[in-house]
Amino acid sequence: MIYTVTCNPSLDYTLHVPHLVTDAIHRSTAESITFGGKGINVSVILSRLGIPSCALGFTAGFTGNHLQALLKSEGVTCDFIQLSRGETRINIKIRSHTECDINASGPAVTEDELAQLLCKIDTLQSNDVLVLAGSVPNGIPKDLYETILTRIQDRGVLAVIDAEKDLLRRALPFRPFLIKPNHHELGELFGTTATTLDAILPLARQLQTEGARNVLVSRAEHGAVLLDETGNVHTAENAPGTLRNSVGCGDSMVAGFLAGYLQTQDYPTALKLGTACGNATAFSDTLATHEEIQQTLSQL
Repeated sequence: MIYTVTCNPSLDYTLHVPHLVTDAIHRSTAESITFGGKGINVSVILSRLGIPSCALGFTAGFTGNHLQALLKSEGVTCDFIQLSRGETRINIKIRSHTECDINASGPAVTEDELAQLLCKIDTLQSNDVLVLAGSVPNGIPKDLYETILTRIQDRGVLAVIDAEKDLLRRALPFRPFLIKPNHHELGELFGTTATTLDAILPLARQLQTEGARNVLVSRAEHGAVLLDETGNVHTAENAPGTLRNSVGCGDSMVAGFLAGYLQTQDYPTALKLGTACGNATAFSDTLATHEEIQQTLSQL
């Protein structure tokens, strides 16, 4: 089973306005409410690919209940800790000639509620997959990922880390199966820029030296590159299409990569499906549908 952890999920309220300016009243032309959170996005794309998963994390209040209802309608199994106080956050996404996102802080998590999550982690078994995605919100110990990885490190669980800076780096000694920085995040880890393949590969190899088994780097309009655990380099170009959405593209790539690898045990196939999922979401207003993924896959 694949388990995803989203510590601070959200409802994303997206508003489309013709031309966004400050100090003005706008009327939207369309709006929608969808689920949000990196691990949740991974679970939804997996479900749309026909791969079951279980979403872990924290929800609160009536917004948390609505979030779980949305996920269950997508076929995602939910096993969240229901917090005693607060509400699952609502993030505002404004889409116009530019994008503007206003992300809320989210509810507080008590020590007891955090302990409940760790107890669920303790039930994972050999060959399960655990996806740790996104940042750790205020009020939760910044070493949470290390705590989780310590608890699973001797149980044969495949760990996938999609996080930035210290959260990612501190996870490397635990030999995660996959890490997925984008090229900006990769450069930030080393205090440099990493836009070209020649710049990316030495940094990816260094992350392998520090413990990562497979390093998947998304490169925006330049596609993606995978340095696999055998030392082989695989590259993928993007499918033709128009960028319409930047939210969830990396999460979609992680889901597609996992689905491709678990079904075939083949890294080039995994990279191709991961790229198709990331591209399809980029070409859509929301997370890509199964049909959109298959159409994009046929163009790679």
